[in-house]
Amino acid sequence: MTRPLRLVFIGLSLSSSWGNGHATTYRALLRALARRGHDILFLEHDQPWYAENRDLPDPDFCRLELYSGPAGLTAWREAVATADAVIVGSYVADGVAVSAWVQAVADGVTAFYDIDTPVTLAKLERGDFEYLSPDLIPGFDLYLSFTGGPTLAHLVHRYGAVEAHPLYCSVDTETYRPDGAPQRYDLGYLGTYSPDRQPTLEKLLLEPARALPELRFVVAGSQFPRDIRWPANVTRIEHVPPSGHCGFYNACRFTLNVTRADMVRAGYSPSVRLFEAAACGTPIISDHWSGIETIFTPEAEICLARDSGDVVERLTRCPEPLRRSIGEAARRRVLVEHSSDRRAAGLEEVLRRRIDELASRRPVRAAATGGGRGRSHGPRPHLRVVK
Repeated sequence: MTRPLRLVFIGLSLSSSWGNGHATTYRALLRALARRGHDILFLEHDQPWYAENRDLPDPDFCRLELYSGPAGLTAWREAVATADAVIVGSYVADGVAVSAWVQAVADGVTAFYDIDTPVTLAKLERGDFEYLSPDLIPGFDLYLSFTGGPTLAHLVHRYGAVEAHPLYCSVDTETYRPDGAPQRYDLGYLGTYSPDRQPTLEKLLLEPARALPELRFVVAGSQFPRDIRWPANVTRIEHVPPSGHCGFYNACRFTLNVTRADMVRAGYSPSVRLFEAAACGTPIISDHWSGIETIFTPEAEICLARDSGDVVERLTRCPEPLRRSIGEAARRRVLVEHSSDRRAAGLEEVLRRRIDELASRRPVRAAATGGGRGRSHGPRPHLRVVK
C-alpha cells in the first residue's frame, strides 16, 4: 500500500470564489486528493476583497491557513521544507518572491501550477513578471499547465521547464449533476467580466437576445461595468457561489462558454465551466479554439458557434431529443475523462514518479548550480505528458 503524500499548495484563493475561477478549480482537485488519503495544507495570501467574500472559510478536505505577504510564509517553513511536494499557483501575490523562497526551502518536489498558462506566457513575453519570472521556471521540478497541446513543448524548449504536463481543470461529479429542476432560461453564461471576453459575449449572447426577445437569457458574474446596456430579456446576477453553480446550469436549456483571447490563441485550454456545465448534462454552446475537439466531440458533445446566427439557429431549431442527447453525451465524457478523481489520480502518479526520481539522486543534488535550491535535476528528461 502506498503511503499518503504530504502536499502544500500556495494558491490565489481557496476560501473565496469571488472574481476568480481558481477557487473552484482548487476545491475540486483538493477534495479528490483528500479522498485518496493525502494530507494537504493550502496557504492563501489574506486579501481584503476575498476576506469580504469568503464562501469556504473552513474546508473539511484540507487545512487552510492565511498569510500576510511573503514574510508571513516563514511560519510554515518547516511544513514547506518537509513536504513531499510543494505546488505554487499562478496569480499568487508577490509570486516571484514566493516561488524563489519555495525553491530555496523545499526539499521535496516543487511544481508551478499555472491555471492561466497563455496569460502567463503573454506576460513573460512582454517582460511583465507579476507572479512568475523566466529564471524561476527551470527551478521547478514540474510545470503543471492549464493548457495542453503545443504550449507544453514551448515551456520546455523556450523557458527551460524540466517537465511540462497538462493539468486541466476538472469537476466534482458528485456535486455537479442533473437535478431535474425546471429550466428558466434558454441560454445562460457564468463568468467573471473580462475585457477580452466581452466582444464574444456580445456576439454570442447579447446579439441573440436582441434577435429573440421572446427567449430568456441570463449572465451571472462579478465586475461587469455598469455602463453595459443589457437587453430587457437578459437577467443579470452579480455572483453565483460554487454551491449555486449546479442549480444555475440546470436552470438553462443551453449554456455559453466564452474563452479569453490569449487562451483562444494557445488552444487546448478548457475552462472549468465547460466541465461543470457538462457534468450537469446542460448542452454547451462554445466559441471555437484549437484542441477543443480533444475535450468534447463537436456537434455530438458540444455545439460550436462562430457568430450570433449559429447561436440563434441552435436555440430555435434544435429538436429537444437532440438537445438532451448532446448534454447527456458530454456528461458521459466528463465522467470518464474529466472528473476531479481522474485529475487527482493523474497528478498523484506524476508526483510520485518525480519524488522517487529525486530521492534516487539525493546524494548529488546539493552540488548543482542554477535554480533557487542549488540542487540537480539530473539529465533533462524528454517531454512527458500525463493524459
